[in-house]
Amino acid sequence: MAKRPVPKYDFKAFGAAIKAARTDRKESRKKVCDEMFISPRYLANIENNGQHPSLQIFFELMLRYNISVDQFLSDKPAEKNTQRRQLDALLDGISDMGIRIVTATAKEIAEVEKEDE
Repeated sequence: MAKRPVPKYDFKAFGAAIKAARTDRKESRKKVCDEMFISPRYLANIENNGQHPSLQIFFELMLRYNISVDQFLSDKPAEKNTQRRQLDALLDGISDMGIRIVTATAKEIAEVEKEDE
């Protein structure tokens, strides 16, 4: 029986998002690889060449960097894109005073954007 022809998914965008998130956090490839028990070459190939990660590594990287799988695997827009997930993660570590400041800033941005319409 012949194999069903299936186009291979291109993981380059996922790799680029992982690399951007890792560098934004100022994490070295070595640090990440040591913590995840993977080789630096494997991570470099995922980040730079779009190598297909194992499902486990894919999942761990998405959780580690709050990456939205929807933007890579779904045709419909993500409920929360990667930037919103990363912002949520940052907000989780902010004090109540910090949340008040961020909320006031967000309200001001929303008002300014309404004026520009």
